[in-house]
Parts: sequence; structure tokens; C-alpha cells
Amino acid sequence: MATETVTVRKRPGMAAKSVRDMVLSLAAVLAAGIVIYLFIPHSGGNGVHPVQYEDSVPSARRAAPYPLLAPAPGSLPSGWNATSVNYDGTNADTWTLGFIDPSTQYVALEQSNAPLNTVVQNATVDAVKQSATTLVNGVAWTHYQGSRYQALVLPGAKGTTVVFGTETFAKLGDFAARLSDH
Repeated sequence: MATETVTVRKRPGMAAKSVRDMVLSLAAVLAAGIVIYLFIPHSGGNGVHPVQYEDSVPSARRAAPYPLLAPAPGSLPSGWNATSVNYDGTNADTWTLGFIDPSTQYVALEQSNAPLNTVVQNATVDAVKQSATTLVNGVAWTHYQGSRYQALVLPGAKGTTVVFGTETFAKLGDFAARLSDH
């Protein structure tokens, strides 16, 4: 059986040429990135994109099987921005309205006719019922404390109302006091 020997010869400077090509490619990509960064507009703002929720309230009120709550027009002080509004009647009728307040804390309202524990867990993720309450317009709302959000919860005959967010319980109570069903 005959064996054949193959000799591989490296061309001189091949490794140096590969490294040089990689450096040039990297420089071209970096230059393109810098050009894109400089010429593509970016806001540099706070990232909050306000939404108009007032137009959604009347239709959600017609669909909801419970007294749907929302801040009355003009009831929130200056600096409050609605960031989300949604009514979903797919499985349970759920109304959600989110805000960023003047101190950039998140405050939201969720109402649903789903079971109380489901509503609380959907709104707060992992909140646990506390023994404390906050009086809102003479009605006791129960405190729930979670790792991310805290909440005030008010069960009702036709649905549960949860006011939750990153604000203090007192400020959540102030927000809840501004809610109206008309």
C-alpha cells in the first residue's frame, strides 16, 4: 500500500493579515455605531409616555358588571400622567389604569370580577394580606404587602378593587379617595 505525503505550506504573513482584517472590520463596525448614535434622534427623556384614559372610561363603564372607578376629570393634581389603560372582558372583566405620580412612583387601579385572590395576585404578583387598613372616604381598605408593590384592597359584591403601586399606603389611599364611578 502506498502512502502519500502532503505538505502544507503556510504563506508568509497570513496570520498578520487575518488580525489586520479583524481590526479593520471592528473599526468599521464601531464607526457605523457612532454615526448611528449621533444621527438617529433619541429623546433623552424620562421614558414616560402619557396616554389619554378619559375616552376609554365611558365604554368600559358600559361593559363592566361592577361600578367602574376612575379619577374624576381634574381630580388629580398636576404632574400625574396616565401610562396605561385597559379593559379586558375575555375571561373575567378586568379594568386596569396605571399612572406615574409627580414623585415618579407607580400608582395603579385594577378592578375585576375574578376571585379576590386572583385579582390581588394579578395586580401585585406576590402580596400578602396585612392586618392594617386605611380609611378611604369612611371605608376600610385592607393592606397587602408584596416585594414589588403594596396595595389597598376593597372587595365588593360585584368585584374587587385594588389600588397598588410603589407609593406609600397613605398616598395610595389619597389616590383611592379621588376615584369615582361617574
